[in-house]
Amino acid sequence: MSFFPGKDPAAGDRYACDALEVVVVPRSVDLSDGFSVRRALPHSTRRTVGPYVFFDHFGPAEFKTGDGLDVRPHPHIGLSTLTYLYDGEVIHRDTLGVKAAIRPGEVNWMTAGRGIVHSERTALERRTGHEPIHGLQFWLGMPGRDEESEPRFAHLGSEELPIVDGEGKHVRLIAGSLFGATSPLATTSQTLFADVTLEAGSALPLDADYEERGVYIVAGEIDIAGDKFAAGRLLVFRPGDRITLTAVTPARVALIGGAALDGPRHVWWNFVSSRKERIEQAKNEWAQGRFGKVPGDEIEFIPLPENRAYTAGG
Repeated sequence: MSFFPGKDPAAGDRYACDALEVVVVPRSVDLSDGFSVRRALPHSTRRTVGPYVFFDHFGPAEFKTGDGLDVRPHPHIGLSTLTYLYDGEVIHRDTLGVKAAIRPGEVNWMTAGRGIVHSERTALERRTGHEPIHGLQFWLGMPGRDEESEPRFAHLGSEELPIVDGEGKHVRLIAGSLFGATSPLATTSQTLFADVTLEAGSALPLDADYEERGVYIVAGEIDIAGDKFAAGRLLVFRPGDRITLTAVTPARVALIGGAALDGPRHVWWNFVSSRKERIEQAKNEWAQGRFGKVPGDEIEFIPLPENRAYTAGG
């Protein structure tokens, strides 16, 4: 998806858990009737978590007859995108010639490297009304040595992703290692992402295996050391402490984390880089039409925005 501006809501009070560094309250933008996006990263209180420089939670929503997701072709450099759906279907197309439908429990991993263009749309045959949409999309900064690598794309079906069940928890591991399981997804740096559903009263331990860790509450309510947190909050933890989450109600959370980036990252629109001059180059290339076309989606595109400021992360 594409970057939108907005102000960050204020966080709450101090909490009992010493390991809790910050509680991010995402800003929300309504993109169409009933379809909203909550942006947790970047935020004024926290720019990154591990390699994650951008975190969107979109939906849940239903499209009206004739409507659907229409993210027109747009460019990226210096990042990987990770898209995960809870409901609905999205068709990804890119300048590599890839056309891939992503459905619930699957993952799309697109590595932009030196540059790629992609679009994300609802298929025409699914625009008959009541089409659901609900999911997460992340951008992950790439190690400096890989920022100019060749672009590539990977899709993993739900049957390819490890599942860990037991004691009231169901964990689908999308990236990294957790509870003795390891995802086959090849990432550019140490990365954790897991989709976790919890029965009321069940506990989820989170060890300190990853340098940076965050928990986003998709649905329900959880308890940490006596403090309760409702849906729509990103909890970011300090390194080195073991944490236990307890589900107050049936809950769904996303675990994210990994190794910190190897230096600051500049973010401008859909471009991420360790060097501002590289972003300036990408801006000129997009304005001059030098990124290439997306096969099957060649007509429309998102133009270069004006008067947008840089943000920094890492």
